[in-house]
Amino acid sequence: MNQKHYLKLYKHIILLFVMLFSTTVFSQDTNVKKDTSDVRYNQYGVKVERVGLDAEARNGILVFESKDKDFKYWLDNRVYFDGAKFFGNPINDIGDGLTIRRMRFAVKANLWKNWYGEIDLDFAGSATEIKDAIIKYKLKNGFIKAGNYKESFSMETTTSSRYVTFIERSLPSKFAPSRHLGVAASKWGQHWLAIGGVYFNDVGGFEEVELSQAHNKKNGLDEGISYTGRVAVMPIQKPHKVLHLGVAGSYRTPKTSDEEINSYRFSTRSLTSINRKKYIDTDNMSDVDHRILFGVEFAAAYNSFMFQSEYMKNNVYGIDDAYTANFDGGYAQVGWLIFGSKYNYNNAEGEFTQISRKNDWGELELAFRYSYVNANDKDANVFGGAGESYTLGLTYYANSNVKMMLNYNYLNHDRYANGKGKLYIYEDESGKKYKDVTDLNVPAGEAGDDFGFISARIEVDF
Repeated sequence: MNQKHYLKLYKHIILLFVMLFSTTVFSQDTNVKKDTSDVRYNQYGVKVERVGLDAEARNGILVFESKDKDFKYWLDNRVYFDGAKFFGNPINDIGDGLTIRRMRFAVKANLWKNWYGEIDLDFAGSATEIKDAIIKYKLKNGFIKAGNYKESFSMETTTSSRYVTFIERSLPSKFAPSRHLGVAASKWGQHWLAIGGVYFNDVGGFEEVELSQAHNKKNGLDEGISYTGRVAVMPIQKPHKVLHLGVAGSYRTPKTSDEEINSYRFSTRSLTSINRKKYIDTDNMSDVDHRILFGVEFAAAYNSFMFQSEYMKNNVYGIDDAYTANFDGGYAQVGWLIFGSKYNYNNAEGEFTQISRKNDWGELELAFRYSYVNANDKDANVFGGAGESYTLGLTYYANSNVKMMLNYNYLNHDRYANGKGKLYIYEDESGKKYKDVTDLNVPAGEAGDDFGFISARIEVDF
């Protein structure tokens, strides 16, 4: 058969299918009666209750809510587009670049008035990572919750990345434990907040889950356990005016989601996700029995001005008191909403939240932060390095959903901040580079890689 015959055959077959489909559909339409009753069934054949929902955009967030407010469903999505340009002739070469820092998709729901559920995933880096997976029962000025979420330690860390003042959190923020599986309870009033919980493994990423499962299968190990709590008082707590004093603590045993059994490692990138080098890095500390974290918080806001600071201690204790390693860090920051907008404080979480914009065109914020971290302990023979940073930030709040951030950062690392011996800390006049602080050609007080960089972000929350 030639091509024309094939085309004719295909046309006849297509016409036949169209006729059969049309006959079936029209015959069903004439025979089936419309269901006008109020009775509905789910996919399992069970009769279900029906509640009407109103849909609207609240500050650009899509929300569905019942008239009695017993049911509410909303989306909470975010995209952060970041870039960085490095200056200052660093000893270790650094590549400029762009990245999708966060690409979050979250669905949240209030159910039957007091129940709450949340699923929050991050797809940045072309990988899926669990952020929040929460089941919560709401009490009057309190809650009980279980799942995977941030532990109650550090005002800066518990604050959503949507509302932190700078593109990245401070150097000592990695002391804070962030998200783990756990169960917690919270209670608050106008002038106080108390929250505490018990926590277990990190299940946010594939690598952590794989490590935990391997340690469980091969060694039969328990997951490890942590007890974390935070208390804050607010002697002044009025709209756009607050004085916050807080303290937090955590007792932590090693987790099977860690790289090695009975170990602890502190490492941090230097205020950017684009430079992948970790200058400050203790490597895996072996034979760890437990750690104790301690933090104090002081913050205040008055209309268009804000101050926030924290100091943290991170003490690591060896098995049978073989050693004790003491690390610490802190930061202090100030912010100013230049054109009269105001800072808001959420006393249920003990942190600053979304600003109240005064102007339809938006708002500009000018902010400055100093932070430092020290992961050296001579007595414990641990030299993970130390560093300090200075950050000047300018943020444009276009509206409730879009903001643009520009930060200038300068970092000063000490001679032990060599990334577990992989990074250079000194370059002599001939151009020769050194990694080892014990080398006689590395003069005291001069080593350490110091540099500055500009980082920028465009963010949309919807």
